[in-house]
Amino acid sequence: MRAWAALILLLSGCTLPLTPPAPQPAQAPWLRLIGSVDLPTATEFGGTTVGGLSGIAYSAERDEYLLISDDRGNDGPARVYTARIRYDASHLQAPQFTGVHHPRHASGKPFAPWWRPGAGMDRPDAEAVRWLPGGTQFLWTSEGDFARGFGPQLRENALEGAFIRSIALPSSMEPRKGDRGPRGNGTLEGLALAPDGDSAWLSMELPLKQDGEQATPDDGGAPVRITHIDLASGTVLRQIAYQPEPVPYRRMLPGPQINGVSEILMEDAHHLLVLERSYSAGRGFGARLYRIDTRAGSDTQTLDALTPANHRTASKQLIGDLAALGIPLDNIEGMTWGPRLPDGGCVLLFVADNNFNPAEATQFIAARYLEPPGGAGRCPASAP
Repeated sequence: MRAWAALILLLSGCTLPLTPPAPQPAQAPWLRLIGSVDLPTATEFGGTTVGGLSGIAYSAERDEYLLISDDRGNDGPARVYTARIRYDASHLQAPQFTGVHHPRHASGKPFAPWWRPGAGMDRPDAEAVRWLPGGTQFLWTSEGDFARGFGPQLRENALEGAFIRSIALPSSMEPRKGDRGPRGNGTLEGLALAPDGDSAWLSMELPLKQDGEQATPDDGGAPVRITHIDLASGTVLRQIAYQPEPVPYRRMLPGPQINGVSEILMEDAHHLLVLERSYSAGRGFGARLYRIDTRAGSDTQTLDALTPANHRTASKQLIGDLAALGIPLDNIEGMTWGPRLPDGGCVLLFVADNNFNPAEATQFIAARYLEPPGGAGRCPASAP
């Protein structure tokens, strides 16, 4: 997407008629904006450029957020940031960074930069991060380094960087030649830790090739697989199919028009919040949040290919189109619960990946979450 963003920046100086048609109605029935803030372009911290922030997680033990960059060694080494972010019921403050940390490879070495790849070492494309209980270790995903034969990864590292372990993933997530397997740059975008900390849900961004086509403005495409795994063993406990929506807008410039799952988050032991992020060249980004019951869809883990007749997708409920919050949206990729408001209200924080592109923003959004009917009638169990 970085290359397309650069093209759009170039074309923005031409005289094409780019007046968009009237926007579609947006709704946010269960979200209320608290505030948003953008970091200045090329913000520096700890000798690194802050950008590419693709995942965010909050630790109540530390009262700190963890933010992971998807930089593949272009603008600095693989890294996570710690930060404090404050808000009240009507205002969000800019994040205050407290540290930068560099997770290391299983070899004990730092991950190599893109121009000098290390033998037997992938160049991680980090997309999601979650603190583990205790606030000293974290899980993180990489979409993989397909060009060099490395598939998606789920790793555990200590905050100071020490490698702890890689967690086995289903063979269906490994790259394959031809018309089967995951799409490059369309794998592990979403990571949700179960409330007990013993298991996690992993979401693909795009459908497996054998499951069907990606979303278009006319059709939501094939379902995306969301997999529940035991963290100790890597055993798949359950897998469900989630149906994305069509791309909200048709592109107005040459370039992509996509919609996929960019993050997931546990509400309680059985309910997931699913963030769909869209982009259409010349129209910009969109983001919609849905809620699903993980028990509702059929288990798809033994199905090599999904067809309409062999599975049942998880039903979904719209929590909110973030466009209805009344602010311009950038490339929203990360989502976490934040501390409750003084009145007990729940808060979701979102972060946007700016692709290290001056035409985009590192955007933070805080929104009050109003639990929809069918919930437990209280803040989610995972909210601090």
